[in-house]
Amino acid sequence: MVNPAGRPAEPAPATQALVVGAGPVGLAAAHELARRGLRVRLIDAAPGPAATSRAVATHPRTLETYDQMGVVDDVLPRGRRNQAFTMYAGGRRRVRLRADYATMPTRYPFTLIIEQTETEAALRAAVARLGVRVEWGVRLADLTQDAAAVRANLVHADGREEVCTASWLVGCDGGHSTVRKRLGLELVGESSETWMLADVPVDTEVEPDSIYWTHTGGQALMMVPFAREGHWRILDTVPTTAAAGPGRTEELLAAKLSAGFGHRIGVGTATWTSVFTFQQRMVERMQDGRVMVAGDAAHVHSPASGQGMNTGIQEAYNLAWKLAMVEQGHAGRELLETYSEERVPIGAALLGSTRTATTLVQFKNALAGVVLPIALRVVNTMRPLRRAVQRKVLGGMSGLKIDYGTSSLTTPESDALTHLADTGSVLMSAREPARAPGPGARAAAVPAPGPLDPAAPAFEAYRAELRDPRWALLLAAGGRGPGDVPVGVAVTAAAQYGEWLSVRTVGGTGSDGPAPLADPGRRLRAALGLRPGAWILVRPDGYVAARGSLLTRPALRRALAPLVAPVPLADEARREPAPTLRATTHDFEEH
Repeated sequence: MVNPAGRPAEPAPATQALVVGAGPVGLAAAHELARRGLRVRLIDAAPGPAATSRAVATHPRTLETYDQMGVVDDVLPRGRRNQAFTMYAGGRRRVRLRADYATMPTRYPFTLIIEQTETEAALRAAVARLGVRVEWGVRLADLTQDAAAVRANLVHADGREEVCTASWLVGCDGGHSTVRKRLGLELVGESSETWMLADVPVDTEVEPDSIYWTHTGGQALMMVPFAREGHWRILDTVPTTAAAGPGRTEELLAAKLSAGFGHRIGVGTATWTSVFTFQQRMVERMQDGRVMVAGDAAHVHSPASGQGMNTGIQEAYNLAWKLAMVEQGHAGRELLETYSEERVPIGAALLGSTRTATTLVQFKNALAGVVLPIALRVVNTMRPLRRAVQRKVLGGMSGLKIDYGTSSLTTPESDALTHLADTGSVLMSAREPARAPGPGARAAAVPAPGPLDPAAPAFEAYRAELRDPRWALLLAAGGRGPGDVPVGVAVTAAAQYGEWLSVRTVGGTGSDGPAPLADPGRRLRAALGLRPGAWILVRPDGYVAARGSLLTRPALRRALAPLVAPVPLADEARREPAPTLRATTHDFEEH
C-alpha cells in the first residue's frame, strides 16, 4: 500500500486509542472505545486503584449513561439512593426539598450516593469484560504527534521506558494533567475557597435518607450518607485542623454539627480527610489534533454540587462514539470538532453553577444567622415556591437539563409537527404536559409505564435500543408506502449504513419497514410524539439529532450531513424502484 506521494504507507498503529488515567472518566472512555471495537490501552501512573473516594454523588443523567453502557445494574446495588435535600438552621429543621423530576422524566429519579472506589471497581470490571486491563504504574512522560499518529513516551514502575504509538490519545489524568500541560492548554479562571472533606462514622438522630445542609449561625456544613451504615461524608466550609492533637478534628466537627442540628452528634475516627483549596478553571478547547482531554484534565471547580465526575463521564461518552466513528471511517475528522463545540460551553456553564452553589452552600453573610431561618420558613410554607426551588436546585444538579439544541450535529425541525405525548394515557402527569424529546434533547426523556403495564415491553425494547453503540433511526409504522417514502428510505438506510446505523420500525410488522419494534396500543409512539410516517434520529450518546413528520431522503440526508458520511444516501430525485428488505448495499449507492 502506498500513500499519494508514492512512498509506502505506514502501518496502522497497533493501539488505536491510548487512554491516560484510570479514574472514573478514563474507565468510561476506555469502556466505550472498546465497546465500539477499538484496540485500547489504559494506563495510570498510580501503583494501583485508589483506596479513598473523592466523588460520592452520581446524578440521574450519569445513571442513564451507565444504563446505555450496560453497567447500571452493577453500580446501583453499591450505593444509597437519595431523593431529598434537608436544610437546618439555628438548631432546627427548616425545609426538606424532595427531588422533583416531573418536567424531566427519567428512569432514575434520584442521586446515587456511591463511593468513588465502588464506582471505579464496577467500571474496571466492565472494562475487563471487554478485554482491557489497567496498566498500573505506567506514567506518561511526554508526547508528540503528527498527522498520522501520537507517540507517547511511557515510563514503567521498574524504570523501563517505552514509546507507544497510537492513533489517538485521550487524557483523563486529573487536575494536574500531564496531557494538558504537554499540549500547552491553559486552565483559565480563578482560585476560590479552602474546604475540608472527611469520611467519618456519625452518631445522629437524622435518618440517612437525605443530603443534609446545616448552618451554625457562623458557618455551614453538609453531611452525605454513605451506603455503609452509620458512615457519612462531611463537608466543612471553614476547615478545622488536627494541629491540637489526635481526635481534635473529629471533636470540633461534632461540636459544629451539634450546634447546627440542635441535638448531640458524635463523630468517630475519620477514615479519610482532605483540606484543599479548590479552583474554578477550565480549558478553552478540549482537542489538539489527535489528542483530547476530559474530566478534571479539562476543568477544575468547587465540589459543592457534586458535578465533577458526572461531567467527566458525560465528556468521555460524548467523545468516545465520535472518535470511534472517525477511526473506523464512518465519519470525517470534522466530527471530532464537535467535541469541544458541545462540551466547552457545558464546562463554562458548570463553572457558573458551581460558583453559585459554592456561595449558597457556605453562606458566609454576616446576617445569615438571622435571615436564614426566616427565608427557609417562607420556602417551606409556600408550596409553589418550594416546588420551584426543588426543580431548580435538585433538577439543575441532575444533568437532565443538558441538551445539544445548538450543536452543529443537531438539525432543527423544518415542519410544524408538535410532538406531544398522548394526553389520555398514564404516560404524563396530571399537572404537567408531557412533551416528547425534540432535537438536542435526551432521547430517554419519556415517562415510561410501570413494569406490569402491557406497554412496558415496548419501552424496554426502546431502552435496549439506546444501549446499541450505533446511531438509531426510528420510523413510526403506518406512513405512506411501500414506495420511496418513507418505508423505502428506511430500508435504504438500513442496507447502506447498517454498520453504524440501527433502523427500527416502531409498531407494525415486517412489511411496514425494517426491524419492527412491537408497540401495542401505540404507547411508545405516543411518548415519542411519532405519528404514522414520522421519524426520530438518535445519536449514540442518547441525544436526539433530528426528527420530522415524514421520512424522506432529503430530510435524512440533511440530518446525517454533519457526519460527512463517505457514501451519501441514494438521490431521491432518481426515483429508483421501491427496494425490498433483501436489497444489498450496492443497490442503494450512487453511481
